[in-house]
Amino acid sequence: MNNEAHGNIEMVREQEFGAPYRWQHWIRALSIVVLTVTGFYIADPFLAPAVNAEPTNFMQALMRSWHIIFGFALISTVIFKIYMFLFTKKCNIERSSIIDVFNPVVWAKQIGYYLLVSKHPKLNGVYNPVQFMAYLTLYLMVFALIITGLILYVHVYHEGLGGALYGTMKSIEVMIGGLATVRTIHHILTWGIMLFVLGHIYMAVFNAVFGKDGGMDAIFSGLKWRKKD
Repeated sequence: MNNEAHGNIEMVREQEFGAPYRWQHWIRALSIVVLTVTGFYIADPFLAPAVNAEPTNFMQALMRSWHIIFGFALISTVIFKIYMFLFTKKCNIERSSIIDVFNPVVWAKQIGYYLLVSKHPKLNGVYNPVQFMAYLTLYLMVFALIITGLILYVHVYHEGLGGALYGTMKSIEVMIGGLATVRTIHHILTWGIMLFVLGHIYMAVFNAVFGKDGGMDAIFSGLKWRKKD
């Protein structure tokens, strides 16, 4: 923990995010980028493979392979993040954010802060209520994206994990309305994730500029500034 004076205010630098949290964040971010690019290619190929006399440049198969690899990477990070949030002591500060979700005063002050008409409210946890609900929405979209992705996966890979999941995924497919509907939902959810990422980057920069607490730095270094009590 480091101390530093900013004018008449003494600031304390303390750890907000540990290494496991930061690693899963960046692996998840990379997975989303790769899945988005390869997913759009699978839906509508926009690159032509290099000319070859032999039938060996299977670009579609290559894109599908990377899509599957990073799809399971995303699944792994999501499971790990949920485990950390629910069961680890270090995530107490994240769980404490739930308190502010049910506090209308904090909601009003937080929205006012984003509109530049009020100061940032004092929070019980690391996330303000707007952030918490945005992240909850993100994970619901990711969960639906994973389920629809697994439904598509089991229709191509019928052995091993694909075979084990086929019965369950087929039942969900039927409840959703068929494979065409699954593909449509999967595509729409991808756009939802893309919109979230854009909003997430904007708000991270916004908080870094107006918060002046190193909030954006924390996801790299794990450290953030706060006013000393």
